[in-house]
Amino acid sequence: MNKFTKISLCLCLLATVLFSACEKEYDSIETIDAAAIQSYITKNNLTNAMIQDPEKTGFYYQVLNQGTGTLFKNSDSVLYDITIKSLNNGTTYSQSPVNGNLGTYVGYSTAVLSTYSFPAIRTSILALNPGGSARILMPSNLAFGKNGFNAIPSNENIDIVVKTYPFRKQWLFDEFKIENFLTSKGLLAVKDPSRVRYVVSNVGTGTDVITSTSTLVIKYTGRFLDGTSFDSNTDGTYSTTLSQVIPGWDILKNFKAGTKVRILIPSDLGYGKSGSLNSSGTPDGRIPANAVLDFDIEIVSVTN
Repeated sequence: MNKFTKISLCLCLLATVLFSACEKEYDSIETIDAAAIQSYITKNNLTNAMIQDPEKTGFYYQVLNQGTGTLFKNSDSVLYDITIKSLNNGTTYSQSPVNGNLGTYVGYSTAVLSTYSFPAIRTSILALNPGGSARILMPSNLAFGKNGFNAIPSNENIDIVVKTYPFRKQWLFDEFKIENFLTSKGLLAVKDPSRVRYVVSNVGTGTDVITSTSTLVIKYTGRFLDGTSFDSNTDGTYSTTLSQVIPGWDILKNFKAGTKVRILIPSDLGYGKSGSLNSSGTPDGRIPANAVLDFDIEIVSVTN
């Protein structure tokens, strides 16, 4: 073997080694995520608990509580909450509002945080009965990717808990919450056919009949069932017609000027499944989806 051939062979070997080193240095994010999740599963003794995604896209899920009844189907309604944490350090990045809940058909239960869609949520719900809950270990490449989202860093593997409720319809869940609230507060309320509950503390003496077009001057405070106030106007400067407010306030047609009343409004007669919206028609975060509302109202005057 001449000198030139030996040099060429050495260069080829060196190039092969360098190329291999580069391959090792630039593992794909999918490979890195998979290794991190496998390490987490092993370290926390979850090997037998975690179920691999049937499509083998990279996520794993665990049934925490099976629930009762029959398994969810894509065509079923599901009421649920989601908590999103860092798989790395347990930091909570997002949580469904305390005073509301998510709700849709199981087949559509993939949307989270803005425009992101995680099919893993639907997969986990399909493994549950109503009232059940599941945990999902999600690789970053299937979650918020290299861009992250708000406080969620780039390439962050996440830990999601999905909790479903044992109700097939939102109005049934609302009834449950209102009844529990009344019992806990020792309140005796009248149930209107609309499903709004009310407690009159002062009977009005006005004579004008209230209609959808009557101009009402009202003092009010609006709260959630946990007592948190979301809106208030008690200086007597707020005026409106019932055609301009949420449907639950139609109950005021039953009363006269001077009435002081507390009303509990089911979510579908409040801000519904979208929650409160801003002028552009997008959620403003003030009142969450499917929130039951608690109002103290005084009808100051009625003008027809």
